[in-house]
Amino acid sequence: MTYTVGKYLAERLTQIGIAHHFAVAGDYNLVLLDELLKQPALEQVYCCNELNCGFAAEGYARARGASAAVVTFGVGTISAMNALAGAYAENLPVIVIAGGPNSNDHGSGHILHHTPGTTDLGFEYRMAREVTCAAEMITDAASAPAKIDHVLRTALREQKPGFLSIACNIANAPCPRPGAAGFLPHLRDSDPASLAAALDACVAWLAGKEKIVLLVGSRLRAAGAQQAAIHLADALGCPVTIMAAAKSFFPETHPGFRGLYWGAVSDPGAQELVENADAVLCLAPIFNDYSTVGWTAWPKGPHVACLDSERVTVADHNFDRVGLAPFLDSLAARLKKQPTSPPGAPAATAKQPPPVFAPLPAAPNARLTNDEMMRQIQLLMTPDTTLCAETGDSWFNAQRLGLPEGARVELEMQWGHIGWSVPSCFGNAIGSPERRHLLMVGDGSFQLTAQEVSQMVREKLPVIIFLINNRGYVIEIAIHDGPYNYIKNWDYAGLMEVFNAGEGHGLGLHAATGAELEAAIQRACANTQGPTLIECSLERDDCTQTLRQWGQVVARTNARPPHIS
Repeated sequence: MTYTVGKYLAERLTQIGIAHHFAVAGDYNLVLLDELLKQPALEQVYCCNELNCGFAAEGYARARGASAAVVTFGVGTISAMNALAGAYAENLPVIVIAGGPNSNDHGSGHILHHTPGTTDLGFEYRMAREVTCAAEMITDAASAPAKIDHVLRTALREQKPGFLSIACNIANAPCPRPGAAGFLPHLRDSDPASLAAALDACVAWLAGKEKIVLLVGSRLRAAGAQQAAIHLADALGCPVTIMAAAKSFFPETHPGFRGLYWGAVSDPGAQELVENADAVLCLAPIFNDYSTVGWTAWPKGPHVACLDSERVTVADHNFDRVGLAPFLDSLAARLKKQPTSPPGAPAATAKQPPPVFAPLPAAPNARLTNDEMMRQIQLLMTPDTTLCAETGDSWFNAQRLGLPEGARVELEMQWGHIGWSVPSCFGNAIGSPERRHLLMVGDGSFQLTAQEVSQMVREKLPVIIFLINNRGYVIEIAIHDGPYNYIKNWDYAGLMEVFNAGEGHGLGLHAATGAELEAAIQRACANTQGPTLIECSLERDDCTQTLRQWGQVVARTNARPPHIS
């Protein structure tokens, strides 16, 4: 069989576990798309625009571990770059592949379309290098295999996105066939000496400490250390708290689970546990202005150890080239071998039921409230449910839900791009069709990327969308109010007939009372041939108290006067 550059790429994508790639056609990538279609194990999935395409791939990577998006040169790449930066921030190996100009145009002095009107054809490549761990331009078939392998290998090792530009006349050029998938790395190995030294330091640091707490951070999944975190929690027998962006990364049924630590908006008791501990072991955290509530809840000092994906910091010493999973497993094994029980607050040995958001049901015909909406969404959370929660009050609502083991919550709290959730949920549903997919999104965020619901219709994905219509950017209102936070209202449920266009099975429903929401959810669960959008009409000021508290602190942080030296 004759291999081409495109076919080589297609086979490598399947070797890393990708069964679908997302695409928006453009004149520079058409031959490449043809070549990818020749790989029977790789299905092509279409998106409405390149931003959505990038975010769909991002959601797929959350479900499957890696993903690919194919766009066209210039206009396509720069549009997708927003999602590429989001994948970088969220530690996801998304490969954006751009069909590039003809190889003969490089250095020719020609001005091409999809450029700023200059002869420089490397501008998108240089931009992509800022938001990827590896980027390559392919303008000849001979170098293509090595460059493709380099980008894929690095993205998987680093758990960060990569970028490939493939000249349009090279995509179908002959090249060597790919070898076995053994070219791909595992996560970085630990240096044995550094690992041993870090273990000795951490065991010595823990000695004699009685109030130990684990704080689970958002990079735990990317580090491949979720199971290892459970092993350590079992060995220590201590309380375990999570950061907001790590919701679902540690089982809430674990006997040590004590809920969310988020400063002043923590779950009851969690703030006291963390801030009064003798030792806080932070597992793969990101401490930014949002996660620390405007820098008011930032664990640091001699009682805090930071165990990250490749570095352990304990007792003012840094140990590099220490993989998180091997370190946590080895630490758990060391502690188990001690003659006495390891220090830490005692915990039960049996699994516990997850905390459940269960306020008293509202009167059936009373106006729908945020609490009643979340009470009903809680009933949908099963071990095979994935919930995508959009930037805004959906972040805070998601934190209120109790999760059975296996349930997943997907958040984008580092990049924080409103509108992310709609295409990301689409990609996630493509990547894990065996799961139930729920989406919580506000009306303002939905308006940015609403088109991708039409692709849910096209692919017959039974996603249940809870569109919270409170007529504005409520998270921005909570931080800093102004006329710019109020948007033109849409008939959101009515959009489903537009997207169906007489041939789809999308369902659009309105819910203004608890009884209407209950009936809508029943219909949504029965609709297995397409998405159901339930437009939940809420009062504008009906949001979580935690959003109000958090927003006030963040507003004060943003309003700090300039420092004058």
